[in-house]
Amino acid sequence: MHTELVVIVLFGAAILLSVIASRLYIPYTVALVLGGLLMGSLHIIAAPALTQELLFSVFLPGLIFEAAYHIRAHDLWRERLNVLGLAVPGVLLSIVVTASVLVLGSQTLNVWAETVIPFSIALVFAATVAATDPISVVALFRELGAPPRLTLLVEGESLLNDGTAIVFFSLLLGMVLGQHTSLAGLSLQFGKVVGGGILIGLIIGWLVSEVIKRIHDGMVEITLSLVAAWGSFLAADQLGYSGVISCVVAGLVCGNYGAPKGMSPSVRIAVNTFWEYIGFAFNSMVFLLVGFTIHLETMLHFWPLILLAYVAITIARGAVIFGMSALISRTRVRVPLSWNFVLVWGGVRGALSMVLILALPAQFPEREILVNLVFGVVLLTILIQGLTMTPVATWLKVIRPHRGRSEMEAERMRLQLAQQSLAEIARLRSGGLHNVEVSRLLESHYQTILKNARQSLVQLKGDEQQSTEQELIAAHRRLLTLNQQQLLESWQNGEISRDVYDRLSADNDAYLIALDSQPQELLAEFRESAVKEDGAPAQKSA
Repeated sequence: MHTELVVIVLFGAAILLSVIASRLYIPYTVALVLGGLLMGSLHIIAAPALTQELLFSVFLPGLIFEAAYHIRAHDLWRERLNVLGLAVPGVLLSIVVTASVLVLGSQTLNVWAETVIPFSIALVFAATVAATDPISVVALFRELGAPPRLTLLVEGESLLNDGTAIVFFSLLLGMVLGQHTSLAGLSLQFGKVVGGGILIGLIIGWLVSEVIKRIHDGMVEITLSLVAAWGSFLAADQLGYSGVISCVVAGLVCGNYGAPKGMSPSVRIAVNTFWEYIGFAFNSMVFLLVGFTIHLETMLHFWPLILLAYVAITIARGAVIFGMSALISRTRVRVPLSWNFVLVWGGVRGALSMVLILALPAQFPEREILVNLVFGVVLLTILIQGLTMTPVATWLKVIRPHRGRSEMEAERMRLQLAQQSLAEIARLRSGGLHNVEVSRLLESHYQTILKNARQSLVQLKGDEQQSTEQELIAAHRRLLTLNQQQLLESWQNGEISRDVYDRLSADNDAYLIALDSQPQELLAEFRESAVKEDGAPAQKSA
């Protein structure tokens, strides 16, 4: 079958599976993998192999840049202790714990008969599955209204640990093959690869952003974002640095500097829409190809080891999440206990792990076993954790799915936009809009929208306690965001010192964190304050 026809069939399958997934209320990525498994088993088409060149040169730069582009740098900086802790020491700890459990478990169960896996080989396996790929989890979080901070933690960790896991994999593979021998040499190489990637990403992201600021053509600006994505990845990779880290940094720079400084609102909408489609299309292809690549009949020969490996990565994930949480528990950025369980369960593995293990040389010791182990672990995490994330997160009260959530958010936004429009009309009237008829027509139009939105919100509100909590969170987050903008402007204008800005900004960030992680406690605090305020006048009058 011609390549063009294969691509059309794959996209058609992705569309059909998307419809099926929405009807069955299962994650889209899980449906894609199952669909790929079925199509591959029935030999419906000869899909292209999921090779290192295909993933690294085509899919990965687009997926990484799209995720980084939409992350706000300020939010990521606020969570730097958590994200960096999980992405660097967390990945290293995960590798060591996974390898240790795998070696000890295989010896105890004697599942490899007379063959005992060396610790160095187990380290290579552990490095391949150290990178998380929580696309299905993040999609669920967004759909079900999980706290934005939790979604940021999952996305931020995944973005950075992809890069660090690839670097650790390369270094450990080189160690097994005799290319690196000392710990000092490994550490130096790690710093060089990561540091070089950061530098190249900064340079390319800044250059592209500066060009965007000087042109006013939407098509050219979209093309420049493509140059930033693939250019940063391929340039760093060709120079021997981390392409993933470089692409992450370039995406952050373009999304937080180039877009707000150089793009008009209409162009920003076009660029966002374009990259959202890239994310959808690439994720669809990758997860379908994951299903095509997995061969169940081969994996069944190694099922005891696959189960052991799955247990090993789950134990390692728990050690990393709860270990890092304990280290930063005394800081402002502590994570609620229920979130830690969700983060453990959200450690889904994906295509990156499969491609890394396929990149092992043909003569690598125990290569066939390692390939099947990784494929089995990827399949189990996608199916088990992907399918059970909603009930787990609901049971832990991290998310509270209810019918009408998206409709309520939409009506709330319509209400807010209508209020802003009416305020702007009043400003225009006082500033020179003399045509009374124009003013009256505009006011009538937006008053109607305002009235309809309020009526819809009343109808959609079910549980009053939950509704109050949601409105408090939304309103308070908006006020805190405005406070942060005012603080920044005051510091930039010289009205306050840097020390005052840092102190007040940290307090503001602490409230934002509490808003996402402890909304019920915050609601109780507000009500207690309101009761005291209401009671004060009564006591005076008595």
